[in-house]
Amino acid sequence: MCAINGIFYKRHYMNNSIFSFPTPANEPVKSYLAGSPERIAIDAELKRQSKTVIEIPLIIGGKEVKTGNMGNVVEPHNHKHVLARYHKASEKEVKMAVDAALAAHKMWAETPWTTRAAILLKAADLIAGKYRALINASCMLGQSKNMFQAEIDSACELIDFLRYNAAYASEIYAMQPKCAAGQLNSMEYRPLEGFILAVTPFNFTSIASNLNMTPVLMGNTTVWKPSTTALLSNYYIMKVFMEAGLPAGVVNFVPGPGSVIGKVACASPDLAGIHFTGSTATFKGLWKTVGMNIDKYKTYPRLVGETGGKDFIFVHKSADPEVVANAAFCGAFEFAGQKCSAASRMYCPKSLWPKVLKGMKERCAKVKVGDVTDPENFVNAVIDEPSFDNIAKAIAYAKRSKDAEVVIGGQCDKSVGYFIQPTVILAKKPNFKTMEEELFGPVLTVYVYDDKDLDKTLELCDTTSPYGLTGSVFGQDRLACDYITDKLRYCAGNFYINDKPTGAVVGLQPFGGSRASGTNDKAGSAFNLLRWVTTRAIKETLVPPVNWKYTYMK
Repeated sequence: MCAINGIFYKRHYMNNSIFSFPTPANEPVKSYLAGSPERIAIDAELKRQSKTVIEIPLIIGGKEVKTGNMGNVVEPHNHKHVLARYHKASEKEVKMAVDAALAAHKMWAETPWTTRAAILLKAADLIAGKYRALINASCMLGQSKNMFQAEIDSACELIDFLRYNAAYASEIYAMQPKCAAGQLNSMEYRPLEGFILAVTPFNFTSIASNLNMTPVLMGNTTVWKPSTTALLSNYYIMKVFMEAGLPAGVVNFVPGPGSVIGKVACASPDLAGIHFTGSTATFKGLWKTVGMNIDKYKTYPRLVGETGGKDFIFVHKSADPEVVANAAFCGAFEFAGQKCSAASRMYCPKSLWPKVLKGMKERCAKVKVGDVTDPENFVNAVIDEPSFDNIAKAIAYAKRSKDAEVVIGGQCDKSVGYFIQPTVILAKKPNFKTMEEELFGPVLTVYVYDDKDLDKTLELCDTTSPYGLTGSVFGQDRLACDYITDKLRYCAGNFYINDKPTGAVVGLQPFGGSRASGTNDKAGSAFNLLRWVTTRAIKETLVPPVNWKYTYMK
């Protein structure tokens, strides 16, 4: 402390170096070939975690909190197998988490941003090395992702978010106004006033990390409501953050009912923002609650959300049917279709449909569905029983309907795990239920159009779904692809030409959609980081004037 005019100020020892974090290379995806070091490590970790039942507490203000109100974490592919037992938050613990986030806010906001970045970069290195097998195995067992899907999510994408965000922060803080004669001008990027509620999904461990650590990098503190079906990997990530040096109270890990957590957090006058990935209905509910409480808040909360999708593949008559069949197969059925970006509907010209269907049938005949611990299984379980029941109900509806035909798959079995065979529904009407509604499972609905009806079908593609997340066009006629891309301009925030509509990579394809798919704030880019700061423009006049007259009046 130092005294100036009798007033004590906290002394900050600041490093006056100018840091510039370069744009990183994307984390390499490991192959997991039999006998490789990563394969040996993941096999051993899968066995260890399968034999262990851990206890997952809340973590508030850096301390473990146990409520005694318990729930189970089970394997979706073997739902009788318990991996963990977790403590559920009540209103009391949510209020504690809000208080802890607010108490840590001033300290964290005043921490040099390079120190904050260093903690994130250390967490990235810990996950890239020491904890890679631990995090990937927990993602595989708890969320039923196969080896490759876990590797690109809970390892590579998570690491990329942490590393790229440091580079993006460098760019943001370097954006400064010019100085004029006799004055100094600067822009201060302040964290938001209050706390951020981070509501994270089950399907991407990397997103669970990013929804917290992006605001945190910019000086904010969070209350984290993790998905109950992703708690195992999310808990281990929280432990990694702490080991990396994240101070107590900066992130507060609060498992429990979304209705309870959302109610308490949204009632706080200190709610500064919500960072959300999940269902459209839930996000709309949070938005409505914020709207009803708007007079209570100290600031207007920032609402950033990535929600549902009804992602499409649009096929032009010039497309290669074998390429389309492969893209549709992978785009619809990887991770059992449980990606926000998964292909869910396809528009195919009549001239190509027989060959596309043949190619998909050939692939589906070879695919294996089952437990994640068997590396031969390409498709694994859907996340839980409500999800299974919803998808099975939609398939049954299609089987009964005169307006549709199940041409591939359609089998569902939840006796051991929540398994649904890759399914293709041929819709005889363009507005058939499964062409419009999000299912979040391994189901692709196809509408076959007359080649001459291109413009009419493009209009259908644009207006059939309320969503606007991802989409793709296939065609060897490049000018036709440009035409279709322009016609479908507002259908998708991420658009692909001759590629499946999924698989965005941090730093290469910033991700997000609009319409009913969210606020399109582009995770994996500087755009998202800017949402978590509020700016202050500062002007210093070096020699202030003393004459009030205009020049011509003198």
